[in-house]
Amino acid sequence: MNQLEQLKQYTTVVADTGDFQSIKAYAPQDATTNPSLILKAVQKPEYLPLLQKAVAESNGGSTEEIVDRLLIAFGVEILKFVPGRVSTEIDAALSFDTEATVAKGRELIALYEAAGVSRERVLIKIASTWEGIRAAEILEKDGIHCNLTLLFSLCQAVACAEAGVKLISPFVGRIYDWYKKSSGTDYTGADDPGVQSVKRIYQYYRTFGYQTEVMGASFRNTSQILELAGCDLLTISPDLLQQLADSDAPVERKLTQEADTAVEKIAVDEKSFRFMLNEDAMGTEKLAEGIRAFVADSKKLKKMIEEMR
Repeated sequence: MNQLEQLKQYTTVVADTGDFQSIKAYAPQDATTNPSLILKAVQKPEYLPLLQKAVAESNGGSTEEIVDRLLIAFGVEILKFVPGRVSTEIDAALSFDTEATVAKGRELIALYEAAGVSRERVLIKIASTWEGIRAAEILEKDGIHCNLTLLFSLCQAVACAEAGVKLISPFVGRIYDWYKKSSGTDYTGADDPGVQSVKRIYQYYRTFGYQTEVMGASFRNTSQILELAGCDLLTISPDLLQQLADSDAPVERKLTQEADTAVEKIAVDEKSFRFMLNEDAMGTEKLAEGIRAFVADSKKLKKMIEEMR
């Protein structure tokens, strides 16, 4: 049994890609997309027809409407290859606008339902800003489940859990990148700060009985993935899925359901959230950087669309 098959015994494996063929090859339960992955996919000849179709069927609609149609088109196709859910991301430019994020989440679900996809099979991805978490709280009450992304700090994770969010995506690799650059240390195994962050969040949720699912994301190597075996879900890029499939080394469960009585509960309201995040230089910088990068890729995608119209 290869490492990917072993990992699936402990953790739900999710494909982190917009490439349907990769999804088909590795048989994950769920799949996640983001603006960067969709932009990468539509630059491949085999996926360009989806973009062309979204433009052709827009009937003179806005560029934003075409982007939404494209996201749904990818999601619908991906759901043909996964038995579970697909995560579809809201434009990161709305990260600090609760009302606009709620409206966009409802619009995307309406488009999915019009395409014959149940809302139970969709997670709306939203950046883990205070405003994004509040939007997710509203959407969850509507039965629209959310995946809170760009999550780097425990305070973000606690706020998400208290808001009743379905799932969070702590970014292992980007945390690792920051600490490696900051300290000059190439962390490995259990010493990896990204790995430690997810373990801390997972333990906190187990200790206080939160139902929010933890999905480790943004991996740089298979070591980070294997150190989180036992996490609720792990979303993994095709190249790392292949590395796991190519190895027969043993995989041990590293995360368990046991509570830790030494963990103290954190009270999070808007003021304390903003202060705790501000005190976390890594979390503050990576959240801002991540939003900027997703906005930049969304702009590139919109430019491609405008040039085709």
